[in-house]
Amino acid sequence: QVQLVESGGGLVQAGGSLRLSCAASGFTFSSYVMAWFRQAPGKERDFVAAISWSGGNSNYANSVKGRFTISRDNAKNTVWLQMNSLKPEDTAVYYCAARLQVGFGTVVVDLRSTGEYDYWGQGTQVAVSS
Repeated sequence: QVQLVESGGGLVQAGGSLRLSCAASGFTFSSYVMAWFRQAPGKERDFVAAISWSGGNSNYANSVKGRFTISRDNAKNTVWLQMNSLKPEDTAVYYCAARLQVGFGTVVVDLRSTGEYDYWGQGTQVAVSS
């Protein structure tokens, strides 16, 4: 049974930091591209960041570039999202997602549509106060 379990969300003041974790099980984690999406109230679920199976390639939404860092540890079946310099507009439910990696290079992390991912977690709430 595939499971993606996010944790680490919470309430933080603007300028603060949070580190989200996503623990994966039930599939071959090291063969999958992992990503983070987020969904604010009343809005669509948007791409935040993705990382290739090896960790050698990553991609970020322009809105988080330079502030957020995605990383993974295949031995621990875990992917993280380090979020620094948080802004009120970062408030959302953050979701972990996975898809089987096909190919190599930067193209494998240029997957920004929710429909391109096979597995999803239940989400963790992040709230940033001004």
